[in-house]
Amino acid sequence: MALAMRLSRGGSKKRPYYKIIVADSRSPRDGKFIERIGSYNPQLPKDSAERVILDADRAKHWLAAGAQPSDRVARFLDAAGVKERKAKVNLAKGEPGQKAKDRAEDRATKAAEAEEAAAAAAAAPAPEPEPEVVEEVVAEEAAPVVEEAPAAEETAPVEAAAEEAPAAEEATPEAVAEEAPAAEAEAAPAADEATEEKAEG
Repeated sequence: MALAMRLSRGGSKKRPYYKIIVADSRSPRDGKFIERIGSYNPQLPKDSAERVILDADRAKHWLAAGAQPSDRVARFLDAAGVKERKAKVNLAKGEPGQKAKDRAEDRATKAAEAEEAAAAAAAAPAPEPEPEVVEEVVAEEAAPVVEEAPAAEETAPVEAAAEEAPAAEEATPEAVAEEAPAAEAEAAPAADEATEEKAEG
């Protein structure tokens, strides 16, 4: 029969209380045990003397009988000076996980690509002549259109006004002279008709 020195959980929900027991290694955690040699109450502060209560003499007896302590009980035994515990060195404790490593590699790759692109852009000569040529061509095409449009607009009203003004000046005296006799001739028959109607009436 293999003996184990371990914790057995008791207490209520979210308020654990552990017994330090010696039991058969095949028995369930909270099941049948051989002897209770102490207790552990994690609810108490760490500097409290009642946090861990351990019967050192019985612990030494069961260690001599071949009981194997669990990691937590081995810590208690080391603190009580019953059995020295070799400190485990976890070299991978501070090492990030695989996904974190992959993300770091992706960030490093993207940063390197961005630096290469920036270096390539800085090393490549800037094509300055091409924009100047395009600007000159655009300026040449736009200049005649801008110059011709105002010239045509300015000349057209001036010529139209010049043509209308003499015609208006010439037409006004003749039109007045021609229209006056015509108006008198039309008015005379109308007046004769009106007088005849009055006489008849």
